[in-house]
Amino acid sequence: MKIIIASDSYKGSCSSIEVANAIEKGIREVYDDAEIIKIPVADGGEGTVDALVNSTGGRYEEIQVLNPLGHQITAKYGVIHDEFAVIEMASASGITLINQNELNPLITTTYGTGELIKDAMEKGLRKILVGLGGSSTNDGGVGMAQALGFSFKDKSGKEISFGGGELAEIKEIDSANVHPLLKDTEIIAMSDVDNPLYGPTGAAYIFGPQKGADKYMVTKLDENLQHYAKLLKNFSNKDISNIPGSGAAGGLGAGLIAFCNASIEPGISKILDITGIDSYLIDADLVITGEGRIDGQSVFGKVPVGIAKRSGKYNVPVIAIVGSIGEGVAEVYSHGIDAIIDIINKPMTLEYAMANAEELITKSASNAMRMYKMQDRTFINL
Repeated sequence: MKIIIASDSYKGSCSSIEVANAIEKGIREVYDDAEIIKIPVADGGEGTVDALVNSTGGRYEEIQVLNPLGHQITAKYGVIHDEFAVIEMASASGITLINQNELNPLITTTYGTGELIKDAMEKGLRKILVGLGGSSTNDGGVGMAQALGFSFKDKSGKEISFGGGELAEIKEIDSANVHPLLKDTEIIAMSDVDNPLYGPTGAAYIFGPQKGADKYMVTKLDENLQHYAKLLKNFSNKDISNIPGSGAAGGLGAGLIAFCNASIEPGISKILDITGIDSYLIDADLVITGEGRIDGQSVFGKVPVGIAKRSGKYNVPVIAIVGSIGEGVAEVYSHGIDAIIDIINKPMTLEYAMANAEELITKSASNAMRMYKMQDRTFINL
């Protein structure tokens, strides 16, 4: 029996490889001799670098960069097959890098993300994947572009400061000192959202509040992004603001398109291609996937549904083992998931569940396999 384990991480609790190891332990309790293939995966957000490095035998590069508030930190990115880099913008510009009371998208910057891109280029990597999840910023990618040599000048000819609050001050975009390697580098942004740059469904209104923006700030940030969008249209000769995903990561998607000639692709699809999961699915009997929480939103680019769609090409059944089940979950069944198992097997607090997630995942995997084994039994009426 051949089983593929391809789960996302359980955010704040278990990495994707820890989830896979826990599931494997549960499988072995029922099918000790099963062939098990573990493929850590992610959707382009938190855990993407670790998942791809672990699943491909890649390596890490660590450098000093500026965090969202402009302070020096150590950040890492992955190198896969010595051919391309995988960057999580969250590792340099993410919401978990600063305290809750410090969140302020008027001043947070993506400069550190640009430093990661610059380092990868200077180490000879000409293809770079950038995951857009987990942002603390709303600067439209201006900080990222500044790190790569672009200049954004105000009416007096001075360089603007960091943050989404500064976008309204931009009067000129200068590309005279752009890093020379950028023109020869392919950059792909990975995102599971399709929000435009501004407007009611744009970066500020949809994602600003979770980054510390009050109602006044959201309005200000959106107005600034509208001004910025006009500048980008003049700079790039195309309207970037309505491209699906341009509003991802506080508009970093738009900045990558405008300044790096990047494309935006669904993260899970790109990651599954890199892992080569199709070669394992051809003769697989079962796939087990999962994530920390599954709900109606999981159909929009999340790992379990992405895995289910790919498995469906080969008619392989899919079980999702998840931390919790939310509203609208019935929708995921129409996208190829055959069964969902919640690890919560008795009344417990969230804190207990997170602290004991690996044990709970193992028990759930064991139960799942016992139910799966029932289909192999033959009942004879005597």
